[in-house]
Amino acid sequence: MQRQRMIKSGVWIALSAGLVVAGFVYMGGSSKVGAQMPGGPQGPMPVVVNIMQKEPLMVWSDFSGRLTPVDYAVIQPQVSGIITEVRFEDGQRVEKGDVLMVIDPRPFDAVLKEAKANASSAENVYSLAKIELARAEGLMATNAISQRIFEERQTAAKTAQAGADSARAQVQQAQINLDYAYVKAPISGRAGRAELTIGNVVQAGPGAPILTSVVSDAGIYADFEVDEQTYLKTIRIGATDKAAEQAIPVQLLLGSEGTVMIEGQIHTFDNRIDPTSGTIRARALFENADGVLLPGMFVKVLLGSPSSDEKIMITEKAIGTDQNRKFVYVVDDKNTTQYRQIELGASMGGRRVVLSGLEPGEKVIVEGVMRIQPGMPVQPMSAEEMEAMMKAQEEVAKAAQGGPPAQKEGAH
Repeated sequence: MQRQRMIKSGVWIALSAGLVVAGFVYMGGSSKVGAQMPGGPQGPMPVVVNIMQKEPLMVWSDFSGRLTPVDYAVIQPQVSGIITEVRFEDGQRVEKGDVLMVIDPRPFDAVLKEAKANASSAENVYSLAKIELARAEGLMATNAISQRIFEERQTAAKTAQAGADSARAQVQQAQINLDYAYVKAPISGRAGRAELTIGNVVQAGPGAPILTSVVSDAGIYADFEVDEQTYLKTIRIGATDKAAEQAIPVQLLLGSEGTVMIEGQIHTFDNRIDPTSGTIRARALFENADGVLLPGMFVKVLLGSPSSDEKIMITEKAIGTDQNRKFVYVVDDKNTTQYRQIELGASMGGRRVVLSGLEPGEKVIVEGVMRIQPGMPVQPMSAEEMEAMMKAQEEVAKAAQGGPPAQKEGAH
């Protein structure tokens, strides 16, 4: 009986030892991954790697910009007088031709009536002069009048015609001044505040005061500056004419976190690079039907490349920082880690564009970079393989914690 108990205990000890060892050794296909028992020789460290591949990618560049109106009118008086009416409210939307203010029109109406009367008189004088000239022409044919009288009547007719033309011009000017007394919106849009109100006297001329302003809300510009390298590398290469420029994708981000995004199109690029800043002025056009975009607003403009390009992308978790340098660890053909400095581009969805330092097909460690040192032997595997290994180790550990089976009473 004692011998039988010793045999069972020996079997259980051997089984437990096997389970513990299995917790440190994982067989994946034909490769052995893991470490030996504590105190023994350590095996290669398992690491998760991604194989670098190029993928079609549209590169986006972001710039700071300001919104400016497509149309903006500062309204000043064209005639002098007293403001008698204000026909709009501050911030009201107005249509082109709407009367915004009225400058006392009575003086201009009186001048118009006087001009019309003078014009009527001048027309009568001109009509009579034409009749006299026609009669003189008939008498001249029969030599009934002298040449001098005929020439005098010609001169009188021309003078009367000039007087009639002048009177008609005065009527036109008086009509224009009367129209100016009714201050109209030159464009459709949102009116500003009334800078002057009823009862104020305004004077026309170079120093005329501002009555109000109107900003068009049909569309709005975002003005921003593009650096020379971005313009040459990502814009001018793929956009060689006006139509291609307008096809460049552009987006507008509002708010500190860029929660509002509006699609637009490029309107123009300037015709020169500013030598002091090394940038070129650009302007994008966005619709503003709901009026949410206001002139002077600070925005972020995202400018896409004219066409997609093949680029290597890498997750942010794989990137290490060494002072001002960025680096990754690459696994070579001997499963040894190599320090690799890289140059990064734009960030997109938690990944960065790799501009230089990596080639397609290379294996980059993407997890646990802080535990890696150059020249370390590692066992590269995919994220799925690592997950399967961890799951197997957990199952072995749970089985090892179960202990030896309980002895039944009366067993011999």
